[in-house]
Amino acid sequence: MNKHTALAHGDAFDAPGRLEGEAGGTPEDHELTVRNERFDRKALVPRHWHSGDPVATAWYNSVSASLPRGEAFFIDTLREFRDQVPPKLAAEIKAFCAQEINHTREHVAFNRLVSDHGYNVESIDQGIQVMLALTEGRPIEFNLAITIALEHFAAIISRHLLTHPEYLEGADPVAAEIWRWHATEEVEHKGLTYDVWLHATKDWSDWKRWRVKTLLAILITRKYFKNRVRDALGLMEQDGIPRWKGRLKLAWFLWGRPGMMRRMFVEWAAILKPGFHPWQHDDRALIAKWQSPYADAVMPAE
Repeated sequence: MNKHTALAHGDAFDAPGRLEGEAGGTPEDHELTVRNERFDRKALVPRHWHSGDPVATAWYNSVSASLPRGEAFFIDTLREFRDQVPPKLAAEIKAFCAQEINHTREHVAFNRLVSDHGYNVESIDQGIQVMLALTEGRPIEFNLAITIALEHFAAIISRHLLTHPEYLEGADPVAAEIWRWHATEEVEHKGLTYDVWLHATKDWSDWKRWRVKTLLAILITRKYFKNRVRDALGLMEQDGIPRWKGRLKLAWFLWGRPGMMRRMFVEWAAILKPGFHPWQHDDRALIAKWQSPYADAVMPAE
């Protein structure tokens, strides 16, 4: 694995108005680590890189194609608060942005591989652009709540990828390692956006904070998931799978076997509870456990 750059927290963060997250917050000794991984651009990743299965491949390709523009939105949103938060959070925002920039770079490269296999993924990126255009002119706290919802969804998926090896079993090793690396950092920074939210909304009532966060979590996650299904079906159609057949196969993949969506639904729904905080589920041991089993597929940072 490449050398890691660790960013220390700095001064302790003591957020006033913390009732929403009082039951459990980000551990004080938790640090974000920027892992500047660069994966082999010349690797012969097959068209159906996930187990030779066009359904599994289409689902992950749909998610990957949505990430670069979405992560740019997260970066822009968090940067708006960098000068308004205590030094500890400011340092974490800097690390978060570095992590997301690296994720974007690697998924752009991965999406290029997908395109090289003849898939049209441009419409997926355009769909994300249309969705995010709805945030223009909204209060910055609105965009922050959207980021919380999508980061929570990403963190739950990431936890499952890291704790259930069967989800990536049979996948091309280079592609699988991109997802494991990304998942590790998603879990690691899962509480940052929420801590910034608690600081940004410290003058709000508990009721308003919960109502805005919960409503947007339901609306945005539903829309994002629905669009990922739509785009995965579109990718399967490009493989000659009729939409009706693809819909049945994808539903079984997501809700039947291996059934990631079925397994993660209750964990996702935790965001709807009063007093929610992402670090009420402590994943530090999971982060520490991550080691690249495919060292030859990881190239030194340029």
